[in-house]
Amino acid sequence: MKIHFPLFILLFLISFFSKGQGEKQYYSALASKIDSIVQGSNFNGVVLLTVGNEAVFHKAKGYSNFEDSVLMEKDDQFVIGSISKQITAVMVLREYEKGKLNLNDEIGKYLPSIDQSWSKRVTIHHLLTHTHGIVDVNQPLEFEQGSQFNYSQLGYELLARILENITGNSFEELSTQLFLESGLSNTVHPENKQYKSLVKGYEESENGILEYATNSLVNHVAAGAFISNAEDLSRWNYLLYSGRLVGKESLELMKTRYATRIHPIFGQIEYGYGLLFNLGEENIQIGALGYAPGFASACYYYPETDLSIIVLENAPKHLDDIKKTFKIHTQLMEVVKEESLPTQNHAK
Repeated sequence: MKIHFPLFILLFLISFFSKGQGEKQYYSALASKIDSIVQGSNFNGVVLLTVGNEAVFHKAKGYSNFEDSVLMEKDDQFVIGSISKQITAVMVLREYEKGKLNLNDEIGKYLPSIDQSWSKRVTIHHLLTHTHGIVDVNQPLEFEQGSQFNYSQLGYELLARILENITGNSFEELSTQLFLESGLSNTVHPENKQYKSLVKGYEESENGILEYATNSLVNHVAAGAFISNAEDLSRWNYLLYSGRLVGKESLELMKTRYATRIHPIFGQIEYGYGLLFNLGEENIQIGALGYAPGFASACYYYPETDLSIIVLENAPKHLDDIKKTFKIHTQLMEVVKEESLPTQNHAK
């Protein structure tokens, strides 16, 4: 018995399977490029490339513990440095969406213990964008609020205190609740102590020997000391940019250029709420790098292709030349960016 398909159905099936094969080849080629860079380097850590929620490339290389020669695992946890800032920004915006705060509110409204006149001029927006001028809560401003950009860990710590005063809960409790609600089971506030897979971070000594860094968690948590793994950070990107963590309006606020930063790696770069991007490229490549003693990380998203690249390293080298420290991270980002530019002719 012969089965006759109408011509349009036959053409659809051919097109469907051709497209699927083309996408498979595209992702395979991209994964091969990434693998070549990772394998040809002295990188020690985890790299994950995803499209949506699906892994395209996932590799662990090197050791999580050099003293005991413990091999790195794909689900190992790292201190993520300044990638933490976008998490704090999301927590602030979620309270904004509930009507608990206004981004243009003066911080003195929520932090009455600060006995400085500038507390009635500096706003939550200034804290989010590093344009506040605060160097110490007991000192005058370094510059007039809103007039300059000066990267600040303290500003994000003050945001954490504001969140605590608004909600009556500790920053550790608030972040833990967010992670539980979002299915980020490997992302934790360090005081939560639930980080059984946290790798040891190492730094090079003056004579080039890797030594265990005991101060990896010294940063303010809200600014640079959350702990996570590659899979959770990829899921974070998926949830954030699909509007599942904050609404569309809030996401656009995060992606809006508020200040220009002269970055030690990127040079001139635009700054939103915890997110960095080149001018006009917030819908091409957006995210953040992170550094903490013994850890160097990258978490970037590519809206054109729905790709995420996560790079987590626990033995950063060449700390006297930060561009070399993040060389693998930026090389991998550039490969993904090239494949994500609208002008590229993909099978996808």
